[in-house]
Amino acid sequence: MTATVGAPAYEAVQIGDRLPELQIPLTRTLIVATAFASRDFQDVHHDPELAKARGSKDVFMNILTTNGLVGRFVTDWAGPRASLRRIAVRLGAPNYPGDEMSLTGEVIAKDDGLVTVQIRGANSLGDHVTGTVVVTWTAGGNR
Repeated sequence: MTATVGAPAYEAVQIGDRLPELQIPLTRTLIVATAFASRDFQDVHHDPELAKARGSKDVFMNILTTNGLVGRFVTDWAGPRASLRRIAVRLGAPNYPGDEMSLTGEVIAKDDGLVTVQIRGANSLGDHVTGTVVVTWTAGGNR
């Protein structure tokens, strides 16, 4: 079995490697639908008027969606033989509809079959999410 085109083999990954940037348009549909899909029915994620009454300028993305997007970002780079071992994130500026989040990442550690990627997701207000993702590759060409 061969490695996925574009996905690095574990052996080829180096500290300092940068992941391809991922731009995510922050639509109202994305924010509301993913909150519901993750069974997060808090009104601040789907009701603009209630979100404003609670001090927000609009509905905003929930943390489960952010975690999912971070995982997608890293696995899109690493390929189908990669498995997420750990995601540790810190939230910052909210993701509001009509904005865009840019995800970037860099390999900061590689040891004993594990690769650690430092990630950053920024929007027009600043950093929405920062943190690290630890990845491992399965056997069969990519480790």
